[in-house]
Amino acid sequence: MGGVTTARELADEMLTVIFDADPVTATLRGVPGWDDRLPDVSAEGARRLRDRAADIARRAGVEGDDPATRAVVEHEGWSLVHHLDANLVEHTHSDGLAGPVVVLLATLPLIRPADDRACRAYLTRLASLPDYLDALTRRQRDSDRRPLRHLVEAAIARIDRHLAEDDDPLRVPLNGTPFAEACARVVHETARPALARYRDFLRAEVVGRGRGEDRPGLCWLPDGDLVYADLVRVYTTTGHTPEELHRIGLGLIEELDREYEEIGGRVFGPAATAAGVRARLLADPGLRWSSAEEMVSVAVATIARAEEVAEDWFGTVPRARCAVEAVPAAEAPNAPLAYYIEPALDGSRPGTYFVNTHRAEERDRFPAEATAFHEGVPGHHFQVARAQQSADLPLLRRFASIEAYLEGWALYTERLADEMGLYSDDVARLGMLAADSLRAARLVVDTGLHAMRWTRQQAVDYLRANAVMPDVDIFAEVDRYIEVPAQALAYMVGRLEIQRLRGEAERRLGDRFDIKAFHDLVLGGGPLPMAVLADVVDDWCGSVLGVDPRGVVQD
Repeated sequence: MGGVTTARELADEMLTVIFDADPVTATLRGVPGWDDRLPDVSAEGARRLRDRAADIARRAGVEGDDPATRAVVEHEGWSLVHHLDANLVEHTHSDGLAGPVVVLLATLPLIRPADDRACRAYLTRLASLPDYLDALTRRQRDSDRRPLRHLVEAAIARIDRHLAEDDDPLRVPLNGTPFAEACARVVHETARPALARYRDFLRAEVVGRGRGEDRPGLCWLPDGDLVYADLVRVYTTTGHTPEELHRIGLGLIEELDREYEEIGGRVFGPAATAAGVRARLLADPGLRWSSAEEMVSVAVATIARAEEVAEDWFGTVPRARCAVEAVPAAEAPNAPLAYYIEPALDGSRPGTYFVNTHRAEERDRFPAEATAFHEGVPGHHFQVARAQQSADLPLLRRFASIEAYLEGWALYTERLADEMGLYSDDVARLGMLAADSLRAARLVVDTGLHAMRWTRQQAVDYLRANAVMPDVDIFAEVDRYIEVPAQALAYMVGRLEIQRLRGEAERRLGDRFDIKAFHDLVLGGGPLPMAVLADVVDDWCGSVLGVDPRGVVQD
């Protein structure tokens, strides 16, 4: 019989399972060993992954060394179990965060093979695309979980756009290498015909049985209420019920109205109401972008401004800089307003903030600064790059997908940026409020769709009334909530908890509170469940006060 499995060994086991489930992410993160593989989306493959993840999670839940690492392993294990149990792959099609084919078309072109071995692996991966699509077809054909009709149509349109490209984006990773011609052949002879067959399957067999927009949520699918409750726990790492989160969101929307009146009064006059400020922001043509190039240049300048003062607020500033790019044109119509792709460990790709410039002249410029702080500096880029620098942590601790922590931190930094003096004016601060409104409204809309039987139109109407977004973004947001259930809850839940922990630390430590040390503490351990982060902050406060974890004052 072997010895007791250590927390680090469990973490390595869990990371292997996670990358087996999502090998493309392993490649994007610069971790070798998965470069020639695509996910196994078969029902049999899902069962095998589930059994492995559940076994590791159970063993991590036993008391032992390094409780924080064990808690991360346990969270990641049950997270994978619940996602596999949700069977989202059977009815999710168009979202850039979850649609299985759309995600591949977005992520494969980002790969940058570092050597000949990696180039050959990429060719093998491309050659396996027909098998992947065949397995996905079988899974979706046999499923009793009907997708939303208009989202299947959006996926078909996305594949059509890809197939219309003269220079197929799947060739990009090997352009300029000795393998470019071989890649072109695989793309032309194997990948593109397989994509066309899958598109034809969607058109012939899936669209016609899709749900209408009156039944968009999980609550309309088999076991949907149980699935959603599990996903809520995974994404928030709390015990909040959907009903509680719905009420929290409604309360936050009311609180934000007072800030709209205060800041909006300085911009538009003292008689401005919250609703009037939001309407003015949307109606003023002077607050639109003039071009895609302007969107990107402002994002670059905003992140540079944050980098200049970061050392005043963080004891450890990540070495890696944040790159900025426009979302690729083929992805942009179905992509969110902005997103961040983390750097590869091997240095083959920098951490990048992607700005969606699709129909730029219809998009508002006032949220631009808050979005750049969230996605870039000091938000996602600082958190991810800082974790990757922490070589003493197991890889799992650096890569863990704990959304309440990841998105909570990024949303926290939107308000932190105001403390740092980074917003250029009150209009940009109204953009910060608009971002808060969206995250608060997500608590209402996500739970409304998946737990309270809202129609898609109800969700659209609520965002129109309470968020500050053009319809092009509102439609994309609602469809994202439909296809990535509960993920949108993580932002505000995580932000509220980080703010609570900071406030508690400030109260306990008084003039001994150090904001640099607090931020380094929050970022230094990698992503953590909220309860574990609370313990970390509590222990830190105790150490500053000279109290050990049992509450005994130390000599």
